[in-house]
Amino acid sequence: MEQIKLMTKKEQYRKLCEARNDIPVFLQCWWLDAVCGDDWDVAIAQKGEHITGVWPYHIVTKAGVAILRNPKLTPYLGPHIFLPGDIKQSNADGFEHETVSELLSQIPKTKVWHLAMQPGFKQAGIMKTQGLEIHVQQTFLIDLKAEELTLFGNLKENLRRNLRATEKEFEISNDPKYINELYSFQQLTLKGKGVTQAHSLPEMERLMQACLEHNCVALWVAKEAGKVQAIVWNVWDSERSYYFMGAQNPGSESYKAMSQLLWHTIKESAKRWNTIFDMEGSMDPGVEHFFRGFGGKRELYMVVKKSESLLWKLKELVRG
Repeated sequence: MEQIKLMTKKEQYRKLCEARNDIPVFLQCWWLDAVCGDDWDVAIAQKGEHITGVWPYHIVTKAGVAILRNPKLTPYLGPHIFLPGDIKQSNADGFEHETVSELLSQIPKTKVWHLAMQPGFKQAGIMKTQGLEIHVQQTFLIDLKAEELTLFGNLKENLRRNLRATEKEFEISNDPKYINELYSFQQLTLKGKGVTQAHSLPEMERLMQACLEHNCVALWVAKEAGKVQAIVWNVWDSERSYYFMGAQNPGSESYKAMSQLLWHTIKESAKRWNTIFDMEGSMDPGVEHFFRGFGGKRELYMVVKKSESLLWKLKELVRG
């Protein structure tokens, strides 16, 4: 008798990603393939035949220490819960808690964690019981369900004034071939701050190709007199649109081009019927001040950490 081959969780997850359109872009199997290769796996919680939650994860080994962390070029990860459509609000938290508990039980034991969760994930208690430290980062979320006039009115007054004044100054187009310039601008900007680029151009190009194949990307380019002034990489899923990354020409003296690009990206996101624009905020005071001008709501999200490796603690101490 021919044996029936059972699907691995990864194979099951691939089918799930094909079947559902509500899985965030950074958790999609094709995104993980692009940033991790085959070096990722997934926990899946079920009740009977119904999948209640998923948690893709990425573990790397450095200096002999296993580390669970976000892959490169992946700002958010962690669990995604499929709440039943008819669940009462009073029962939703319990359902989520139970599902996250099941998912956590499937995550391989690792001595080091550094994982940025998705905004909106609030199960801090269960993270603490796992011995994880809770830290926070921030982003700004813009409600795209409002009319464009309202969105514009929510911008800071000086930003509105600058956008009006420079409305005809820049030519804006969607042109993915300028990814080389984006990388170069980033590299030069970080070099000026004494910071090393965390990802390579081939890694960016591989991810861009995957995004293009799945029709969820735009590389918005602002030019003045034919010269590139700023670039914004925008990705999206069925609900949210994200300022994924961007950079301005180091030779540019102001944020005029970047302001126009971000406003253009927000408007285009609303036209696609995305409901939220995520600025993927920064703790850098200057960047935060710039993002805050676009009228988004400040949202904190969890970064969970753990270090039970003496070797890794010493390495972090030396690095810090």
